[in-house]
Amino acid sequence: MIQSATHRPTARRASQATFRLSAGALVAACAIGTATAQQPAPVREAKAIDALSAMGEYLRSLKSYALHADTTIDEVLESGQKVQFGGTVDYRVQMPDRLRAEMRTDRRQRDIVYDGKTITQYAPRMGYYASIPAPPTIPEALILVDQKYAVELPLADLFLWGTPKAGLDDIKEAVYIGPAQIGGRTCDQYAYRQAGVDWQVWIQSGKQPLPCKLVITTTSEPAQPQYAAVLKWDLAPKLGATTFRFTPPKGAQRIEIAPVPAGK
Repeated sequence: MIQSATHRPTARRASQATFRLSAGALVAACAIGTATAQQPAPVREAKAIDALSAMGEYLRSLKSYALHADTTIDEVLESGQKVQFGGTVDYRVQMPDRLRAEMRTDRRQRDIVYDGKTITQYAPRMGYYASIPAPPTIPEALILVDQKYAVELPLADLFLWGTPKAGLDDIKEAVYIGPAQIGGRTCDQYAYRQAGVDWQVWIQSGKQPLPCKLVITTTSEPAQPQYAAVLKWDLAPKLGATTFRFTPPKGAQRIEIAPVPAGK
């Protein structure tokens, strides 16, 4: 996944008990302990994989849309304690080569504007912006800025699902959890696991299998920080001629953005 916290889970309850073990019972208990220590075989349900494919196919069929997401993200302090920050993401999209993203969190603000030829990042609070030439499609542009410039867009995987870059083969475990209600919408909850990441997605039931909620847990870090987003879709947005055009505000200063050094 491009997004990292960038999926799933079986809940277990622990109980305490006191045993008086005879010699024979101790042997039996040791045998049980050995058996339960074995990890269960990974489960990769076809239904859960098919749900991602259907969602991706539907997303790729959309010609234009607006998306609002309420987000939370964990950050880990030097002490090891996790703290959580809230935010919002607003996308306006016209496939295959127009995008505007406005990201607002408790800590920073960023705007991204892509017009099919150039992608621009603007920091409203600081008044700086940087523009670079970009490939001719949204997925290619997002991969470029992520890999070459370390600029990650929240929910960037929305533009990769349903394409060869979706990474379905990287999923080691996949299960259907059950039905759920997200913001008054009936959804189906699925959970996935891949190297370093557990993630969950709630997909709207019916003929419009849109993702309604996403939770990503970074399991490669000891604190296991999470990123969560609740999504609201507008499939008939009003997009004007200037929606995907970046015009520097008065006083904004253009800066150069340096590529990430090779090997980092």
